[in-house]
Amino acid sequence: MRILVIGPGATGGYFGARLAEAGREVTFLARPARAAQLREQGLTVVGVKGTVTLHPPVLTAEQVDAPYDLVLVAVKAPALTAALQGIEAAVSSETVLLPFLNGMSHLDELEGRFPGQVLGGLVKVMTTVDEQGRIVQFKPVASLTLGELSKERTTRVNAALKELTVPGIDTTLSDDIVASMWHKWVFIVASGVATCLFRSTVGGIMATPGGKAAVLRIIDECEAVAAAAGFPLPEAEHRAIIAMLTEPGSVFTSSLYRDVTAGRAGETEHLIGNFAAQASRLSVDTPILDLALIQLRATQSARP
Repeated sequence: MRILVIGPGATGGYFGARLAEAGREVTFLARPARAAQLREQGLTVVGVKGTVTLHPPVLTAEQVDAPYDLVLVAVKAPALTAALQGIEAAVSSETVLLPFLNGMSHLDELEGRFPGQVLGGLVKVMTTVDEQGRIVQFKPVASLTLGELSKERTTRVNAALKELTVPGIDTTLSDDIVASMWHKWVFIVASGVATCLFRSTVGGIMATPGGKAAVLRIIDECEAVAAAAGFPLPEAEHRAIIAMLTEPGSVFTSSLYRDVTAGRAGETEHLIGNFAAQASRLSVDTPILDLALIQLRATQSARP
């Protein structure tokens, strides 16, 4: 199976490298500067169990001239539209696309471009790209969950599952991938609202009088939206979110918080803006989420 990974950053770079390391036929699609860097020095993953450097094929959009069987879309939401420009040659009528983006609205854009060819997917990994362009893994967590948006167990999803099951990736098939994506969305929004609104780590919030109660209200708001949408969180996931976002001394912060504090645009609208829109559509009151969204939007509009 020919695999194209769009976006060899912290997420796409890690998963693509593990696939290539296992002997899968992987090609990366990158912007010119990143492509040149990878061609010159290879793709290095500094994992928790060792370091590996690979030299997979790397293309830019204008160099794609043949279709792939599986396209992994691993860019952040603000870069999605640009990343899809010029990739028509990579997608035949038999190509399957598997996005790794958080949230839900990207499915509409992908389905609009490639109707009936999109799977649902989500990943969990703790990685970053360092100053040398290497993928650095912080913790031994690297899971990939996929499934048909229709919940069917199709030949193509079985084939993708088999191809993506390799050492270094905990790959599973979800019976209801849309529900799984919603549940992850709840966690991302709750953690983003809490850390961005209070401008602190989870441990810092917990050490502040009233901090735990406020975080629990944020979690309640987010879970209420998911329940109204038809995707209530299972008790185990509910407890896991509370445990992670109320852990005393935790240095955890959200990716949204890291983007905001670094002055990057981030995924505010894709993740929190769209979640707030769902709450409004479903008539669910989310006063704390709405306050955080106003703050984030005001911060972004104040940037030069």
